[in-house]
Amino acid sequence: MNIDIVQIKHIVIAASETELLPRFNAVTRQYKSDGSIVTEADVAMQATLQLSLSKAYPSIAFLGEEMTLAEQQGLVTSGCAYWCLDPVDGTSNFAAGLPYFCVSLALIVDGAIQLGLIYDPIRQECFYALRGQGAYLNEMPLTIPTTTVTADNAIAFVDFKRLPTPLSTRLIIDRPYSSQRNLGSIALELCWIAAGRGQLYLHGRQQLWDYAAAQLILTETGLAIVTMDGDNLFDGSLSPKSAITASHPDLFRYWRQYINNTSTII
Repeated sequence: MNIDIVQIKHIVIAASETELLPRFNAVTRQYKSDGSIVTEADVAMQATLQLSLSKAYPSIAFLGEEMTLAEQQGLVTSGCAYWCLDPVDGTSNFAAGLPYFCVSLALIVDGAIQLGLIYDPIRQECFYALRGQGAYLNEMPLTIPTTTVTADNAIAFVDFKRLPTPLSTRLIIDRPYSSQRNLGSIALELCWIAAGRGQLYLHGRQQLWDYAAAQLILTETGLAIVTMDGDNLFDGSLSPKSAITASHPDLFRYWRQYINNTSTII
């Protein structure tokens, strides 16, 4: 399948400038049945991208976060190629005027993630990857650093509220890192790990559209990302997944060992 990454970038950036930025901190939030937030920007962004992508690639189906579960399930079990979109990852931040959110778009073909693109319209930063072709930030390759900070100096992106209480408690007591953040956008936090802006990452429950694009960007950078059980995140299903990753293989081994040892105590 011939995909023009430059064209995809232009489509996403243009939609962000038209649908997201004019609404930033100027929208009313609503709550879905699962308690998550949706705004006018989420709906408008999804509609615009669905239309633009269908015109450019009419043979590729479309899965968006704001579709119904039945529609989403029908797509992931159909065997067809499809786009997987989170129109605003970090909607709570977006609605509150916090400048940390992004658009996350993946292309899934034959049960594998073939393209991942994550765009931060505030910083005008575009993270992207094509399977087997490396990962990039605004045309600059993302690579694993030759050296890394020690765990004692690491910044960890940890979402405590979705972790088992005993694990959260132990993390707070042990503090097996220098400091901790929860910035509110799964896709963008994972990209920041790939870029070395944070070193450790742990999340207890994330959806397909949260992690699909970022997973490819991380693995094409050369980094590993697995669930807390050690499984691959993407398995072709809509099942929510936990996630562990780090900005360097040495830190990844340390982080997994710490989580696994803690899990045996829980």
